[in-house]
Amino acid sequence: MTDVLRRGRASLAFSFFAQGATFALLVTRIPAIQDRYGISDGLLPVFLAAVPILAGVGSVTTEQLVKRIRPSRLLRWSQPVVLLALLGVGAGGSGVMAELGLALAAFGLAVGALDASMNMLGVSLQRTYGRSIMLSFHAAYSLGGIVGASLAWAGAHWQLALWVSYLPVVAVLLPATLAGSRWYVDGDAGPVQEEAGAGGGAVVFKLLLPLCLVMTFAYIGDSTVSNWSAKYLKDVLGSSEQLATVPYNVYMVTTLVGRTIGDFGVRRFGAAAVVRIGALVAAGGFAVVSVAPDAWVGMLGFTLLGLGLCVLVPQTFAAAGRLFPGASDAAIARLNIFNYVGFLIGSPLVGALGDTWSYRGAMLVPMVLVLVTLGYARSFAAQPDRYGGGHERPRTADVGRGSNGL
Repeated sequence: MTDVLRRGRASLAFSFFAQGATFALLVTRIPAIQDRYGISDGLLPVFLAAVPILAGVGSVTTEQLVKRIRPSRLLRWSQPVVLLALLGVGAGGSGVMAELGLALAAFGLAVGALDASMNMLGVSLQRTYGRSIMLSFHAAYSLGGIVGASLAWAGAHWQLALWVSYLPVVAVLLPATLAGSRWYVDGDAGPVQEEAGAGGGAVVFKLLLPLCLVMTFAYIGDSTVSNWSAKYLKDVLGSSEQLATVPYNVYMVTTLVGRTIGDFGVRRFGAAAVVRIGALVAAGGFAVVSVAPDAWVGMLGFTLLGLGLCVLVPQTFAAAGRLFPGASDAAIARLNIFNYVGFLIGSPLVGALGDTWSYRGAMLVPMVLVLVTLGYARSFAAQPDRYGGGHERPRTADVGRGSNGL
């Protein structure tokens, strides 16, 4: 089983990497997509909002599909659809918004299934390993995001057509992910049972709600950085336009670093402690950004944000698996919806507060929301009872033994 697990872990990590690169290639070329299809500034938010909304639909659908189909199969076939949809975004006819809408719809629905199934496999594989490895998968996603953003920069720098930028990436990643999918390991989760029973357990939303809120708050923070860091540095802190592009790159790098070492912290101190530390560091980052006197201090704040926020999402998925060991796939699919809820709320919330109040003040709102996470930290140390009822118990270790804990 050792070789099987190692291959399963490596192939899943590559899937996370590929998705990170794919998503970065889409979101970092939004201005070029807007120009190609002639989308007005007023209509652009409609297209952008459609993707996370449809991704939420895809995640809900995945919750039903995993009752009959293993997550490895869903991931095996949803990832090629995401890659082909990315190519479709770049290859659509100039000014033909219907083609863009169709490609983005396919991307959104497939990415919901992909995100949910990837994290299902990660949680079940971590359970089989018997130790924390979830952050390493999300580190691979961050690395893919850095690579994708770099390739997008190169395409923009050389003024390449979108399809020219996307085609080589899809040509490499599509066969590679299909080949790697042969080694996915579903772990011991199996198909989800609809009714509670001994050793099983249905998803009780009341127990899952704290994790849903943490997921939402984490993505509100993440979308604040991705959508407003450049504008904040340039308009509020008076940086140059070139320097204003740096904070997000710094954020991505520190996210990668934090996730690379995060599993060691979970094994040593426990998941709840790591979440508390991450929330405090992230809140400190927002505080520094809010009071920063100049651009360099602001960059320090965004650096802290990357180190703090990076642990919250992976550990939230892992905690859902611990709460519902007999229904972890359904719990993760449901939890994944709040990824997109946070994304939809975060950017408009900060923008509205910035316009009506001040952008410095707007940065305090995600700070407060991240601090609220501290009140839910005990959910990350929860251990379900032996009958799968999902009752919380204090834990002194982050990783359980055997197949009943992570």
